[in-house]
Amino acid sequence: MSNPQLRLIYDEIGAEKIEELVHAFYPKVYADPDLIPIFDEVEMPEIMRKQQLFLTQFTGGPALFSMEFGAPRMRFRHLPHEITPTRARAWLRCMKEAFIEVGLWDEPVGQEFYQRLMQVAAVMVNTEED
Repeated sequence: MSNPQLRLIYDEIGAEKIEELVHAFYPKVYADPDLIPIFDEVEMPEIMRKQQLFLTQFTGGPALFSMEFGAPRMRFRHLPHEITPTRARAWLRCMKEAFIEVGLWDEPVGQEFYQRLMQVAAVMVNTEED
């Protein structure tokens, strides 16, 4: 990832803040009734590790996810799961709560980061509501 704006996000928040965000985020995900059906078969420590690798790369840091798993291709990787608009909103709600918890929500870089995650959530939707 060579986009200088992405590099700026990683440079401004750093690896420790990404780790803190992931640790704040996943307990919320695993407690959310809309999300747990797509996470219940995955151990939280492993999904947290993968998310940390992805967010590091996504924000312009080292390409850790790609080095271990290949190109992110997140929409493709999530196709086996029913990602509905409700689940995308729940994921974003949990992420917003985690951003608030770790102090990113009120920072301009946090807002830029969250806006990019909103785009990702929209792309991930692969199933209409019942």
